[in-house]
Amino acid sequence: MSSSSSRQLVSRLPNVGVTIFTVMSKMAEEYNAINLSQGFPDFSAPPRLLELLSKHANDGRNQYPPMTGVPHLREQIAQKVANIYHCDVDPDSEITVTSGATEALFVAIQTVISAGDEAIIFDPAYDSYEPAIIMAGGSAAHVPLSSPNFTIDWELVQATINNRTKLLILNSPHNPCGSILTDADLESLARIVEEHDLYVISDEVYEHMVFDNAKHLSMLCNERLRRRSFVVSSFGKTYHATGWKIAYCIAPTELTNEFRKIHQYVTFTTHTPSQWAIADFMQECPEHYLELSSFYQRKRDWFLKEMSGSRFKMSPSQGSYFQLADYSEISDKGDVEFANWLTQEIGVAAIPISVFYQSPPEQKIVRFCFAKDEKTLTTAATKLASI
Repeated sequence: MSSSSSRQLVSRLPNVGVTIFTVMSKMAEEYNAINLSQGFPDFSAPPRLLELLSKHANDGRNQYPPMTGVPHLREQIAQKVANIYHCDVDPDSEITVTSGATEALFVAIQTVISAGDEAIIFDPAYDSYEPAIIMAGGSAAHVPLSSPNFTIDWELVQATINNRTKLLILNSPHNPCGSILTDADLESLARIVEEHDLYVISDEVYEHMVFDNAKHLSMLCNERLRRRSFVVSSFGKTYHATGWKIAYCIAPTELTNEFRKIHQYVTFTTHTPSQWAIADFMQECPEHYLELSSFYQRKRDWFLKEMSGSRFKMSPSQGSYFQLADYSEISDKGDVEFANWLTQEIGVAAIPISVFYQSPPEQKIVRFCFAKDEKTLTTAATKLASI
């Protein structure tokens, strides 16, 4: 009897392939290009944080921590939230440590969305949102951000809502656009979610990277939104350690209870010594996240200065560690073809942003990551300015 099965596996995600980040990073490696595509630093995490990681591993903190996260870490998160957002959250019932922000986003979406429900996402949208919605049995309604500043058209949001709409997913500072939410945005959002009894998932992984004296407006800052929101933050982004894949989700107790039911069967828990190291580092060195905006603004400004002689058109990013660049004066190629050409022929990898749209507009824009050493940025800008 044949060992092969005649049963055909039906894909849960038939229209999903390998992520653009994997594709472009692989291409950058293959062509020995400077990788300004995938969003990770080319410099080390803080030395003291690495010392603490080693200390806790050597001290024997290597077994399962609590499913919700190490208590010391949850307490430090609550303290940080109180300090910077003036919001009191319960470390025991409202904070859950997760294995990366992608897990937190996935679990939050599974918590809210059931078969037939609809979630509104804003294009260009980070690529993990829609697959998670589909796997929950729901569908995504795509609302494009308004050019040229990638802002939200709240009248269009209102017109998109129907009796199946259950969730809005927001991202500020925004990846890939670098735009940020305003007080007026939060007021419009609060009015809409109350009127239609909706939930919010707020992807705030770049919360400590907001520039030019602006401030990050978390859902935690608005009580009307806080009680309806899952707020997702990332230690990997904040501490230059994306490979650690440690994040957390803050939500009201009743939402957290449902979130944790799913979280415990996705990853159950997260790397123990890393949690202890981050908790100690937060307590010892709070200046790190307080100074992160100025740290990355210097890198943004350095990159813009080095690119000033190029033919790319660039409006300074408002937040995140990404910078959009309009190449319409350089090439008529579509952005995917142009990004491939940049990588293979010029030696600098970028991300085409059309891949984050359901219906890409007519624009010629790529995204560069400036979370790099200044020498790396200068070398890349020299190559890009030569075009």
